[in-house]
Amino acid sequence: MESGDNKPGEKPMMTTEELELEEEMEEKKCMLYETYNELHGLAQEFETPFDAPAVLVVGHQTDGKSALVEALMGFQFNHVGGGTKTRRPITLHMKYNPDCGLPLCHLVSSSDNINHINNVAVAEPTASEQKSLQQIQAYIEAENKRLEHEPCQFSAKEIIITVEYKYCPNLTIIDTPGLVAPAPGRKNRALQGQARLVESLVRAKMQHKEFIILCLEDCSDWSNATTRRVVMQIDPELSRTVIVSTKLDTKIPQFACSSDVEVFLRPPACTLDGCILGDSPFFTSVPSGRVGTGRESVYRSNDEFKQAVSLREMEDIASLEEKLGRPLSKEERGRIGVSSLRLFLEELLKKRYMDSVPLIIPLLEKEHRTTTRNLNEINQELSNLDELKLKEKGRLFHDSFLTKLSLLLKGTVVAPPDKFGETLQDERVNGGAFTGTDGAQFPFKLIPNAGMRLYGGAQYHRAMAEFRFVVGATKCPQITREEIVNACGVEDIHDGTNYSRTACVIAVAKARDTFEPFLHQLGFRLLHILKRLLPISVYLLQKEGDYLSAHEVFLRRVASAFNNFAETTERACLEKCMEDLVSTTRYVTWSIHNKNRAGLRHFLDSFAGSENSVASTTAVSQDSFGPVMNEKNDLKPRTDVKLSQLASSGLDSGAHGIQTTEAKLVDLLDTTLWNRRLAPSSERIVYALVQHIFHGIREHFLASAELKFNCFLLMPVVDKLPALLREDLEYAFENELECVFNVTHLRHSLGQQKREMEIELKRIQKLKEKFKRIHEQLSFIRPEETLFS
Repeated sequence: MESGDNKPGEKPMMTTEELELEEEMEEKKCMLYETYNELHGLAQEFETPFDAPAVLVVGHQTDGKSALVEALMGFQFNHVGGGTKTRRPITLHMKYNPDCGLPLCHLVSSSDNINHINNVAVAEPTASEQKSLQQIQAYIEAENKRLEHEPCQFSAKEIIITVEYKYCPNLTIIDTPGLVAPAPGRKNRALQGQARLVESLVRAKMQHKEFIILCLEDCSDWSNATTRRVVMQIDPELSRTVIVSTKLDTKIPQFACSSDVEVFLRPPACTLDGCILGDSPFFTSVPSGRVGTGRESVYRSNDEFKQAVSLREMEDIASLEEKLGRPLSKEERGRIGVSSLRLFLEELLKKRYMDSVPLIIPLLEKEHRTTTRNLNEINQELSNLDELKLKEKGRLFHDSFLTKLSLLLKGTVVAPPDKFGETLQDERVNGGAFTGTDGAQFPFKLIPNAGMRLYGGAQYHRAMAEFRFVVGATKCPQITREEIVNACGVEDIHDGTNYSRTACVIAVAKARDTFEPFLHQLGFRLLHILKRLLPISVYLLQKEGDYLSAHEVFLRRVASAFNNFAETTERACLEKCMEDLVSTTRYVTWSIHNKNRAGLRHFLDSFAGSENSVASTTAVSQDSFGPVMNEKNDLKPRTDVKLSQLASSGLDSGAHGIQTTEAKLVDLLDTTLWNRRLAPSSERIVYALVQHIFHGIREHFLASAELKFNCFLLMPVVDKLPALLREDLEYAFENELECVFNVTHLRHSLGQQKREMEIELKRIQKLKEKFKRIHEQLSFIRPEETLFS
């Protein structure tokens, strides 16, 4: 039959050449979609940065998102209805297949979640699994119900479904959870939190620049931008957004006159800002009712559903023409109905696919080079798994590791401070703070470089500086009268009081209790700083390519040896410091403890001056001190000695001077040696001596501790660690080489990695060749109409 013999309304018969050309073009389009689907699978499996174009459906609850997706596909499968139904994005890879009279669906997922469908535990599939429409619908409903009872009621993880169908367009559509606009008020907090979760999830999906956003609006006035408000935060110009007005059949009766319809179909530019895709909105209606055999089902098959969609489209056009009082133009008809939207999206997506092909090829080339380099490194690792090479690699790592340690102590800026540095506040949290007996901490802002993120030698120096600040500012704890009286015990030869001994007893006890915690705190802090050198050194080695990433057992041994050395050295250093503290607080040596004699002399001179008048007017009771007065004759020779010493010092040698000095000495003995009642003068003398001795111990302790930690903790890292670490490694090389490098496990692991890399390399090579071939073929193809009209 010739083309001119066709009946009116029928499409003209195509020639054999035209049929062959259309089949060839359709085959090339199918090849393009298959290749992109394979690329998407590669990206999911190997986490490569490939993203295929897709249509992202965004709308509020009850805007009819899921129903529109079903109408575009030509069959029902989703969980639809009022309220929140979709709680996970659903990605649909749709492919036209003329041989599939029924939808051929596969569910693809890599989750390990266990779901309950009809009270039966069902594990999510870990690969592509063929499912019926009923099974997919049950799976989606079960997922939505599971998430509804979870603390986080939404998940960004996609449910991926591939569909082949003879009525299915070549599209990739992502259905997202419906946006929520909750009412304000405290009682709606739960719904407000849910709205924030959904909007955050949808916004994250819209960030993908390759996605076409299908923005659904259920309104009859374009001034109300409900969904557009969210979309325009990501796509301000709507340059990759298609706007769709849903539920057209419910809006047409609302228009009172034709002018309202005109404004609705052709909104003014001031109302729809930006350059939306298609230049104008689309208008769709999807008939209500579900497919099934139950009493509530409206359609018995998906064919009836498709017919209902087409019928609704024709009814909408007729209703609009009736309201307008004129027939719709071709351009206006191209905006009405699901079929028009489907045709536009498919052509738009096909163009995006074709435009993306030249960009994908360089990415595949880069991924191919990276995979090839990784494969070569694995082969090199396998060839190095012999005894001599392993030993040599271990020794080289030993030398490089020590070099980095030394560099960190001397100072470097190679390691980023924001990643490895610690402020003084962080250091106190992680390594402990210097805390006195009162529990107070020194204000960190007063320490130099407190806010800087330091590591290595600079951090060590700051810790020692803080130690000097804290200990140097530590004062002698308060002394009570009870402590003084308790310290005045009974001598082995007399029952008098010896306040110098009392002061020494109190001073050394206070000093020991005050300074010993500081030693342990300093050791813990510096040990923390030294241990931090290990991960920083490893980072520097990784940066320079000297890190033995495949030899975890060997690296753990090196790390263990370093940490053990640091801990052992810190304990030994702490013991030396404790010996020094014990010796300093066990026996008072005045040449060491009496550092500030001028200060003590000044205090006692002022004290003596203030006490002279009190001493001269003190009345001594005859009853209390009778025995002492009776023994004055025994004290005269000692008094003569004292007087001669005083005379040699320039004192008055007259009789009156001798009597005055003798009276003072008697008063001194009375208040210090013979009297157990603690007088204010005695208390002040003891307090002054304790303070004097305590400060002497503090100065000696501070200088000694800093010197010993430098000599016996810091310096061994420089001069002892290399030999000890080498000795440990050499012993391991001779006796435990197999265990240290775990050669058997490593060979098996590298072999597995090699096989995986080879598979990935073949897949990338295959994809690269496919895309090159597609690029060459599609360069000469003109956009043609699809099979859907």
